[in-house]
Amino acid sequence: MKNQDDANRTPVTVLGLGLMGQALAGALLRAGHPTTVWNRTAAKAGPLVAQGARLAGSVRDAVTAGPLLIVCVSDYDAVHELLDPLDEVLEGRTLVNLTSGTSRSARETAEWAARRGVTYLDGSIMAVPEAIGTADSVLVHSGPRPAFDLYEPTLRSLGAAMYLDADHGLSSLHETAVVGLMYSTLNGFLQGAAMLGAAGVNAEAFAPIAKTATGMVVDWFAGYGRQIDDGTYPALDATLDTHLAAMENVIHESEFLGVSTDLPRFVKALADRSVSDGHGADSYAALIEQFRTSSS
Repeated sequence: MKNQDDANRTPVTVLGLGLMGQALAGALLRAGHPTTVWNRTAAKAGPLVAQGARLAGSVRDAVTAGPLLIVCVSDYDAVHELLDPLDEVLEGRTLVNLTSGTSRSARETAEWAARRGVTYLDGSIMAVPEAIGTADSVLVHSGPRPAFDLYEPTLRSLGAAMYLDADHGLSSLHETAVVGLMYSTLNGFLQGAAMLGAAGVNAEAFAPIAKTATGMVVDWFAGYGRQIDDGTYPALDATLDTHLAAMENVIHESEFLGVSTDLPRFVKALADRSVSDGHGADSYAALIEQFRTSSS
């Protein structure tokens, strides 16, 4: 027999059972939420059904199963392909869209939802599937605050649930900003691994040193963030002129080792332009002015 807490759990529908969708539905089930699932390939629902999920026979059946609908599919076009035909059953429900996309797509989908009487929260997942439902999972949400407050206890089943703003586009914008950070970090590691590999050092041996160095750089974020917000860039650690000398070393070392110089030359080109603009005595944060300039 279910206890009172279980009886009060919000029923949730999850559309999309890729690796992330399966992780989301699994976390909801573990938290005691009655969970309905749907996927184009129904076989993917097997493990979730074994854990107590209800497999819907159609998208319509899934949508009508409860007040809260979580969607995590390939892209926003797929979201609309699934939900556009269901206007008459969407009204009055809350849609939390955890599909990756752009801020423009998020805002357009919010307008689409409003025309159909759907309360819309756009969300982004800052975690790998294995972390969903743990302290290592963070999900950010944007849209109407009352809807977030209402369903925050349910959303916390998936990880730390953060509210950003009423602007529906901010969650997707945060996700793409983090993705850009991820690629920059990984590319820096690959450049270093290529350089060390030319000297016979295994990339795995480089990894712990790279992790320590990355942690040091992360500690600079808050201070650089304040400088960017203030619009002033005092060189508290090193000037941009000093950084340029270090960039030259990376280029020369790469050339000597027969490793590509594309990445370090690109970074130095940004710094050169910043110095030309008069920021040679400023901190590295002054490069934000280069990133704010459209390349088109």
